[in-house]
Amino acid sequence: MAAQSKQAKPSGKQGGKKIIATNRKARHNYSIIEVFEAGVALQGTEVKSLRERHASLVDAFATVDDGEVWLRNLHIPEYLHGTWTNHEPRRNRKLLLHRRQIDTLFGKIREGNFALVPLSMYFLDGKVKVELALARGKHAHDKRQDLARRDAQREVIRELGRRAKGMG
Repeated sequence: MAAQSKQAKPSGKQGGKKIIATNRKARHNYSIIEVFEAGVALQGTEVKSLRERHASLVDAFATVDDGEVWLRNLHIPEYLHGTWTNHEPRRNRKLLLHRRQIDTLFGKIREGNFALVPLSMYFLDGKVKVELALARGKHAHDKRQDLARRDAQREVIRELGRRAKGMG
């Protein structure tokens, strides 16, 4: 028998992570100060729905209530093959962090004008994790400055590429 070569399938994996969903607007609307990784307490049908990569972080945010961190407004649609045991799509989900991390987050949120925003959700070794950012909201002029800076950087890279090819 001839040896078959295994070809890698594009599965959304990135360094051992299997990305489920990303919050693409978060980096546009917020200045990221610090990033944390948190586990998520889920029900069975939620995990099955996430394995099919069905989730939306668009309106999601996290809060610290009574010494616990809760992820609110995360939309995980009902599992298609679920029965009466299916979950609520927008229920509050508990985030699993160390006590020191929770205390740090609570202190920083209380003293500054910060928000807890989920950046991405992924599987890591079979467990669902959320990349949570301590962030400050951007004003409209900050967003415009970032866009202008990004455009200028893109132009510089484009011009360097042209010169390297001998076109400029």
